[in-house]
Amino acid sequence: MPRLFVDNLTVIDCSILDPERGLIGASWSVNIELGGELDQQSMVFDFAKVKKTVKQWIDQEVDHKLLVPTKYSAMVLTKDSVGTNIEFTSKSGEHIRHASPASSLCLIDAKRISRKRLREYIATRLAQVLPSNVNDIKITLHEEASAGRYYTYSHGLKKHDGNCQRIAHGHRSKIEIWKNRLRSRKLEKEMATRWKDIYLGTSEDVSELAGGQVSFNYQTEQGAFSLSLPEERVYLMESDTTVECIAEHVLGLLELEMPKVKFRVRAYEGINKGAIAESS
Repeated sequence: MPRLFVDNLTVIDCSILDPERGLIGASWSVNIELGGELDQQSMVFDFAKVKKTVKQWIDQEVDHKLLVPTKYSAMVLTKDSVGTNIEFTSKSGEHIRHASPASSLCLIDAKRISRKRLREYIATRLAQVLPSNVNDIKITLHEEASAGRYYTYSHGLKKHDGNCQRIAHGHRSKIEIWKNRLRSRKLEKEMATRWKDIYLGTSEDVSELAGGQVSFNYQTEQGAFSLSLPEERVYLMESDTTVECIAEHVLGLLELEMPKVKFRVRAYEGINKGAIAESS
């Protein structure tokens, strides 16, 4: 059976409600293989249509969304006229509340969303939109593979005119730091450890800080969003949490600790993109 493949078709940047780790950010590059009978063009599927159909489906249905395991026992999901409400308690007792338009969620029939389960979900759903001659779909999700330290974060950008406005989407991001022109693996490790599984929030979006929980609320063109997390899982910034602001913020922290040192920071937003901030 002939097969075609497309590597690095797209990147999924999302957040996941995980029973063990709570709210976590993730970034995966997507490879796809399609097998089946040749069509009238002697193709399994036109490469141009792979990019149009498959990439568009993944970007619309999974990317920049909160992935929710609907079979997890310590979660209650309800719907009303405004959107979808989630009450989620991790196995360690962390309580997370999330409310948003349904379009910002990807509901997956699982107790826990593993990479394997997400691959299966994508392949099953894609089978419904691909032509009948395609009878085998293989999805590979891989994280960025290179030397360096990573942190996983979730955030929302209420000013964004696209899907970044969703209050809980995230990334697995590399951080690179130079200290007086020398790469500092020590500082990279410290920063990545500090922001492991963190929610980067903007101070002006905080609606309540009480009982060890931080609550965020804002309204965008897509609808009303709210999120409540344990205080220890939140890092507040006075600025927005765009990658440009994140790079500048990390630079400011370093310069505050070591004012006589020149720094260069490369903060990534997921895979192969990001922002640079440098000491003047």
